[in-house]
Amino acid sequence: MRSPRFPPTSESEVKQMPLIQVKLIEKVFNSQQKQEMVKKLTDAMVSIEGENMRPVTWVIIEEVASGEWGIGGQAMSTEAVKALAAGKS
Repeated sequence: MRSPRFPPTSESEVKQMPLIQVKLIEKVFNSQQKQEMVKKLTDAMVSIEGENMRPVTWVIIEEVASGEWGIGGQAMSTEAVKALAAGKS
């Protein structure tokens, strides 16, 4: 199984690699949860595109600082997201 080169060396190689970008507010998810996201998002792409895409499917998780993400005109903090996940208003 050939591993992808970083950075890709040709335009055709770039077009062949699915890239899944995930943005999260920092400190909401732990390392294990983010690893699970990478695995499950890769599995989802492979279920659509086929197993040959697994070695070239990239998942990038980026964290945004607490308070630097706005929803509905309100800045969201790490604490606010955790409260939402817990079912609190």
